[in-house]
Amino acid sequence: MKERKFAVSLQNRLALTYALFTGFALAVLAFVINVSTGLIFTALVKDNIAEETGEIIRVMEEQYNPMRLAFDAAAIEAAGMHFVHEGYIITVEDGNGGLVWDARTCDMRECMTVIGEIAGRMKGQFGVSGAMREDRYPLRYAGRTVGTVSVETYGPYFYSETEGKFLATINRLLTAAAIVITAAGFVISVVLSRAIARPVNKSAGAARQIARAHSENTGGRPPAIRIDDHYHTRELAELARSINSLAACLEEAERRQQQLVSDIAHELRTPLTCLQGDIEAMIDGVYKPDREHLESCHEEIIRLAGLVNDLRTLTSLEWENLALNKTEFDLADLLRITAEQFRAAAFEKGIEIHLRLAESPVVADYDRLKQVFINLLSNAVKYTDTGAITLTVEKAAVPGAQWEVSVADTGSGMAENDLPHVFERFYRADKSRGRDTGGAGVGLAIAAAIVRAHGGTISAGSPGTETSAGRGSIFRVIL
Repeated sequence: MKERKFAVSLQNRLALTYALFTGFALAVLAFVINVSTGLIFTALVKDNIAEETGEIIRVMEEQYNPMRLAFDAAAIEAAGMHFVHEGYIITVEDGNGGLVWDARTCDMRECMTVIGEIAGRMKGQFGVSGAMREDRYPLRYAGRTVGTVSVETYGPYFYSETEGKFLATINRLLTAAAIVITAAGFVISVVLSRAIARPVNKSAGAARQIARAHSENTGGRPPAIRIDDHYHTRELAELARSINSLAACLEEAERRQQQLVSDIAHELRTPLTCLQGDIEAMIDGVYKPDREHLESCHEEIIRLAGLVNDLRTLTSLEWENLALNKTEFDLADLLRITAEQFRAAAFEKGIEIHLRLAESPVVADYDRLKQVFINLLSNAVKYTDTGAITLTVEKAAVPGAQWEVSVADTGSGMAENDLPHVFERFYRADKSRGRDTGGAGVGLAIAAAIVRAHGGTISAGSPGTETSAGRGSIFRVIL
């Protein structure tokens, strides 16, 4: 027993793809935001440290008394302790290098506590390792150096308690936003995947219904199956329209098949009925088996043989590689000989056949092309009651083509909606008329197959400005 491979549904695959893409995009976005925020915030903190250092220098310079040529130690101690709580360990010396005030000497415990809090916050909370660093700056008064201030801070930088809380809040908000966006992305991915998978599943279901309806259909026309094709996504709408088009084509094929069975049954029944009647009459002694009645039976047999031969020819042209026996000949001579075969039939109906044939050498299959124009002329004579048939060959105006042959008549013509289908198998523009004249709807299909095998094209239209019925017909063959 063969192992069945696990298949993931389109909806699940799309949902997983969207979710992975959303997660990856969020991860990249979070990384970029985190790095950018960190860089911006670090630059801002460094600027704040520089400004605070400048403020320390300014405050210490203000404590110099030019009258006494000394610093106010009490004021420096008060300011220094304030800056200690902000994370700055300060030492002030006079111009002679004598110690004016040292934060560690003043309150060593407080200094160590502040340093420990800063180090713990930076390393434990933000992952920034560092150490205390000391920078010395001159203190000036009236343009001359009156002392030195030493500022010791945690480096390369540090966050104050307020700045640390602010950054922690930003990180929490970013984390919460990422969680919310991830959840929203997952929900959107599920909704989108369902929206995309739903019409695909409908199309697949419709295709299975169509296949089942046509495989199980044993009589009558299969049910019409259609799906909604009004989607805003072009590919989904095209998929739905393709399924509907397939269903319509299969329904039409089914109708044609049933029509074919009916048509062939009629075409076979008519000569068989005539044969049966004549033979039974001769057996019963009603008719004598003379030449006249035997010729009537022979005509019906020829009619049957012609129908069978047409069907066999059409099948051969459509399902096998048509081998062409190409020779060089004048297309005008072929058309002239073919037209002569229909002179008598045209004369009996009181119509004329006009020839406008230019010398037209070709390399093609003589017998196959003759069959094409026999079929075209046969239809022209069959469906023309008054007027004339004009057979023309001239230089083709189509680039890359050599000759254009047209067969125009003044018969009943064809309706515009019949023109796209006249070269299809067993299609007849007028079903009742076809039965009366013995046509089975295969002649034009055979002609089209032969022309295509020669690399040419065949088309149907009207000689007039309109293609409505009653204005005659014209068939053009371009080789």
